Amino acid sequence: MNSKPIAFVSGVGPGTGSAIVRRFSQEGYRVIATARTTERISELQRELPDVHAMACDVTEEGQVAQVAAAIRANYGAPHVLVHNAVGGAFGNFLTVDPSLMERNFKVNAMGLLHLAREFAPAMIEHGAGSILVTGNTSSIRGKANFAGFAPTKAAQRILAEAIARDCGPKGIHVAYLLIDAVIDVPSARQRHPQQPDDFFIKPSAIADELWHLHSQPRSAWSFLTEVRPFRENW
Repeated sequence: MNSKPIAFVSGVGPGTGSAIVRRFSQEGYRVIATARTTERISELQRELPDVHAMACDVTEEGQVAQVAAAIRANYGAPHVLVHNAVGGAFGNFLTVDPSLMERNFKVNAMGLLHLAREFAPAMIEHGAGSILVTGNTSSIRGKANFAGFAPTKAAQRILAEAIARDCGPKGIHVAYLLIDAVIDVPSARQRHPQQPDDFFIKPSAIADELWHLHSQPRSAWSFLTEVRPFRENW
């Protein structure tokens, strides 16, 4: 097998997910880039050495188990898990579709549970590894129009903390990156056409912070870290 360390990234799209894949690949990792379909991520596989695109719906426990088994058999056990897949929706508690909120919970919270249960045991056995979660300000405050999203991200953050308290003493760094910003992707630019560049957070900056969290020395691990543009109100 290739001797490079392995990073698994869920929810890889054209923005943050791709930036995370690029950052860890740049640092010499073999990266398993996953999304519900490989249509968007196959280009990353063609472009970057040691990047492998795989289809994985994190809401499907059986599919996660199958993908994890294939990764272990073909590449080895991941040293880093980045849960970047996100389910989101806008609407207050009267208008949000309950089934959509349930879907968001499956992506954000249950997805983390399924992935951590698959990949944490090998990290624990080796006494090292990182589990990183891309979070959101909604995980700590419930704005009216985020009723179908904020509760699911809050559950995700609390689950990540529970995993951190369990796995931290076993040598596994678990961190939750709270993103308080509009991420600079084409769809966001279309929604906010009048905003200047410094209104947005760059996907590459998010990826840099995740790499920083993974690289922190054991004497100074962070769990909850916040990133926001300097103009952002908070």
